[in-house]
Amino acid sequence: MTTLFRILAVSGSTRAGSANSAMLATARAIAPEGAVVEVYDGLRSLPHFDPDDDRDPLPDAVAGLRGLLKEADAVLFCTPEYAGALPGSFKNLLDWAVGSDAMGGKPVAWINVSSSITGAAGAHASLRTVLGYLGTRIVEDACVHIPLPRDAIGADGLIHDESIRDQVRAALTALATR
Repeated sequence: MTTLFRILAVSGSTRAGSANSAMLATARAIAPEGAVVEVYDGLRSLPHFDPDDDRDPLPDAVAGLRGLLKEADAVLFCTPEYAGALPGSFKNLLDWAVGSDAMGGKPVAWINVSSSITGAAGAHASLRTVLGYLGTRIVEDACVHIPLPRDAIGADGLIHDESIRDQVRAALTALATR
């Protein structure tokens, strides 16, 4: 039996047709041999973080998120930037992760798809800060900026441009070998 390297992919966007979510769906579709990418789709279902609720029994959506984080061998993020920082719903997900040991020492990375002049630098600087508090291991070779034009996303919600796919494969391989 082959052991697979499990990567949990988390989009910071709740928007239908999100380029960030398309990037992670593509990552799932082209995962290198030996790796499996599971895309987390529960961002909308998480309750607003309240430290008073960070105790047993946890809300079901939070318990599910923490279980997925704990089971994953690595985590890959792809998030947009809002007002120079992380989107609120995505920051809420990270706040729920802070209260657990699910990510301590875990390899993490991100793919930045922004085509803006700033490249979503504020969001990724914020993400780096929060991941530091979580005690993760940021895999720098797997953190990549791949500007994604909207017209690169096919009707199936995937990216078919081979040069982009090659960059995603390289990032997944770097994350899976750390």
